[in-house]
Amino acid sequence: MVAFLALGGVVGFLAGLLGIGGGGVMVPVLTALFVGQAFPTEQVVHLALGTSMAAIVPTALSSLWAHHCKGAVLWNVVQRITPGILLGTFAGTFLASYLSTNSLAIFFACFMAYVALQMWLGIKPTPHRDVPGMVGLSATGAGIGGISALVAIGGGTLSVPFLMWCNVNIRQAIATSSAIGFPIALAGTVGYVLNGWQVAGLPPYTLGFVYWPAVVLIAMVSFFTTSLGANLAHSLPVAALKKVFAVLLVLLSAKMLHSVFA
Repeated sequence: MVAFLALGGVVGFLAGLLGIGGGGVMVPVLTALFVGQAFPTEQVVHLALGTSMAAIVPTALSSLWAHHCKGAVLWNVVQRITPGILLGTFAGTFLASYLSTNSLAIFFACFMAYVALQMWLGIKPTPHRDVPGMVGLSATGAGIGGISALVAIGGGTLSVPFLMWCNVNIRQAIATSSAIGFPIALAGTVGYVLNGWQVAGLPPYTLGFVYWPAVVLIAMVSFFTTSLGANLAHSLPVAALKKVFAVLLVLLSAKMLHSVFA
């Protein structure tokens, strides 16, 4: 119980400070905690992904509202990309349910290595074009949603660079990405609940692949520490902290692989 509360505090703080989703921290930590609680080995990563998605929902909603109040969300983009986001995220949970724990752990670790490299180098895409139409945004949304479901992130790692590539300024890109994160978290949660609904041998207090005691405790704390991190973002060296966080992502992913394969 204390571990879940502490995890919620860290996840919320980092989300507010660095503008990153909580999945990169939550999934490896939850995997290790679930292994320690003797949850079924073949489902520990599925449970970590589903639980992480559900825990992101209230934080994503809070972030969406905060950016909306500042008038920075491009709602026309959100409306056009959301159908693809919902479809891709939902389909991604079905793919995840068919993959083994080992396969999911390897994919997660590889993707987090990419995220860490991006953060370490401070890579920013050069604007090349305008925001595409309905078809282009739906296809992009499906891809963002599908990958987000497999690694339990809010999509900002993918949607912010995409929007900047489409000549959207960084402030609006981050705000719009935050709005996109809510349907990702919602569709991911529903998908992981449905895909784990009839899986036998899951621990008590789970609904599908979502372990609700962890969701409640993590969300209860992260909802408040997000604002703390956001306030400190203006006084702390965020660029340097991102490099530290990049190293942390790699170490946590390595720990996850060790927990699963050991």
